[in-house]
Amino acid sequence: MIAQTSITGALQKRRKELQTQWSKELAQSGSVSAKGRLSTDEVNQQVEQFLDVLSAAAQKGRIDDLGAAEWSAVRDFLSNLSRSRVLAGFSSDETATFIFSLKRPLFDVLREESNGNAERLASDVWAATELLDRLGLFTVTTYQKAREDVISRQQLELLELSTPVVKLWEGILAVPMIGTLDSSRTQIVMESLLQKIVETESQIAIIDITGVPTVDTLVAQHLLKTVTALRLMGADCIISGVRPQIAQTIVHLGVDLQGVTTKANLADALALALKRLGISFAK
Repeated sequence: MIAQTSITGALQKRRKELQTQWSKELAQSGSVSAKGRLSTDEVNQQVEQFLDVLSAAAQKGRIDDLGAAEWSAVRDFLSNLSRSRVLAGFSSDETATFIFSLKRPLFDVLREESNGNAERLASDVWAATELLDRLGLFTVTTYQKAREDVISRQQLELLELSTPVVKLWEGILAVPMIGTLDSSRTQIVMESLLQKIVETESQIAIIDITGVPTVDTLVAQHLLKTVTALRLMGADCIISGVRPQIAQTIVHLGVDLQGVTTKANLADALALALKRLGISFAK
């Protein structure tokens, strides 16, 4: 393939020129080193490393088959680049600019190498365009997946932070619930509570739903599952924060909470828990 031979040759013979011009393109775009997220030296190092793996892959494999084993180093480099850009706060277009800014320097080199042969130049430019477009698309796709992973991890961390397990007294734990209670959050509550029950050898857990805006059938079922899981671990459970509106809703829904101790507020729940543990205070 003439186009592949031209591109491979350009990457080898005009390497220094490509590296210099590409670094200038990136600097002029302002999307890479903006806000001090990356230094000029870091950008130049990434340019050099990518040209190394790109040149090696172009020599060993077909430039129209990026899924081949010969291109694994290129794919790994771009995957790592995309993930690092996500963590550094780059947008998807800023990340893609790393690849697309190579077009002009490569096209200029291919034009000079064509020696005025218009047909060869057209073929070379088209092949280079397809190659860089595929690499750019791969970079954006990897960026989006990495960003989704980061968002998912952050959401999980926020859920964990929004459901802290608090030790109120020796043998008594509490979980203040704030906001909507769904399946994911219930699972985190159960895991956190059960783990804390084991660690502290507590006998009673208080689930305070004062901050839960509404209770429907699904929320009630989630609470019952949590209570059941705690009982299987040998711990008792008290649900506090049952306001009149929530009590009416539970009755209206026909949800069976028999056997589940409920209290209007956290103070009453704590007082009951202390009584069950045989703890009293002299007046």
